[in-house]
Amino acid sequence: MSAPSDFLGLAGKTIVVAGVANKKSVAYFVHKALREAGANVVHMVRSDARKAELEKLLAPAPIYVCDVEHAAQIEAAAAAIGASHGPVHGLVHSIAFANYSRGLVPFDETARTDFLQAVDVSCFSLVALANAFKPHLARPAAVVTISISTTTMAAESYGYMAPVKAALDAAVVFLAKSFAERGVRFNAVKAGPLKTSASAGIPGYMDNYLFAEGATLRHSALKTDEVANTAAFLLSERSSGINGQGLIVDAGMGFNFFDKEIVRRFSQAPPAP
Repeated sequence: MSAPSDFLGLAGKTIVVAGVANKKSVAYFVHKALREAGANVVHMVRSDARKAELEKLLAPAPIYVCDVEHAAQIEAAAAAIGASHGPVHGLVHSIAFANYSRGLVPFDETARTDFLQAVDVSCFSLVALANAFKPHLARPAAVVTISISTTTMAAESYGYMAPVKAALDAAVVFLAKSFAERGVRFNAVKAGPLKTSASAGIPGYMDNYLFAEGATLRHSALKTDEVANTAAFLLSERSSGINGQGLIVDAGMGFNFFDKEIVRRFSQAPPAP
């Protein structure tokens, strides 16, 4: 039997993945999908401590430390990766942060410092990384960020991160325009609710996750590897005609509002106090 063909064409390509926190991270599942496709994966993580925690999990992939809240670290990491591993054929941005230490508050009570930090880490870091890697990107190349399936649903358990992710989605479009002549595409994977360590830290998230599971067309939760596989596709030349887009990966949750099972459960529920 002949060997399977390299459908994605990622074998031997260098892909930088920013944002692995642990083995439940979207970025880690992207790492696995890329390794299975034969890509050379290089990682960027937030701290030396995180690097030490992940070295065994990510081996033999090299790991660089880069806290995206510091411009100098972004520039240094990009330069080091470009010099040692360039040209870079793809970049995965799977970075987000929100401070929920005060718990969830009405959107209008969001603290300025919390909101601006979330924008910096979750959105502007994509712009900064793209700019820093600009001299090291191949032609063609692809950049993929991880967003959320909808930024207009006022989910109480997600707080102010929805408008922050909306800014990220908009940044994808403008970056696609900025880099078009360089042959670099930008896209977002807009994932439905996932069971990750990061999401577990959001107050009330699990209730929404369980509801989302029931709302999918298949009545089965979205899997993290399904999101990762979409990211791998967008990094490949098989998706060459897709640019500046947000691909929704939510197993149909977003339009299954009147699923009969959900309606049945609600109609039989006791009235709210």
